[in-house]
Amino acid sequence: MHIAVLMLALMTVPNPAWAEAAKPIKLVVLGDSLSAGLGLPAQQAFPTGLQKALQSKGIDVDMTNAGVSGDTSSGGRDRLDWSVPNGTDGVIIELGANDALRGIDPDLTRTALTEIVQRLKARKIAVMLCGMLAPPNYGADYAARFNSIYPDLAKKFGVPLYPFFLDGVAADAKLNQADGIHPTAAGVDIIVRNILPTVEAFIGTIAEQRR
Repeated sequence: MHIAVLMLALMTVPNPAWAEAAKPIKLVVLGDSLSAGLGLPAQQAFPTGLQKALQSKGIDVDMTNAGVSGDTSSGGRDRLDWSVPNGTDGVIIELGANDALRGIDPDLTRTALTEIVQRLKARKIAVMLCGMLAPPNYGADYAARFNSIYPDLAKKFGVPLYPFFLDGVAADAKLNQADGIHPTAAGVDIIVRNILPTVEAFIGTIAEQRR
């Protein structure tokens, strides 16, 4: 009789905080062709590689690749609501490369990225920014205006920043496809390895907030 009462009591106790934390972290990579994996099989795209690297460390994530080739920051903003479904825990923003390649006014890029961060934070979704650097052909003034966007927004909104998404890969012919822009599978592996500590810290913050 006592055992039955005890079992009934245990069944009515709500799940502890750690049980909630054990659920997979739902992440979306909101990006362009660099995350979409242009020129690569789907299993070699950045989000898939990142998910595998996290899982190899025992970090359970549900990763969605919301990369659209050719997308600008404004394009990412315009599709934000359907690209990031309800229930998403965190978004890794990888946008801006096409803005810089096309010489789009950095003020427009800054406005679009600002609105993306604001809208995600309003939905209580954690944000991590991946920085991008302007190519040198637009001059020092353009580069200064563009390159400052990411650290400025990270500081303004208190979100983590990985300073340059293509760090260790950009301008290395061995790590890029024939176009010189999009990473090979080996290049993606380097990006994943380099960004992993920042993503781990980002996920840790999300897990703590669940408690």
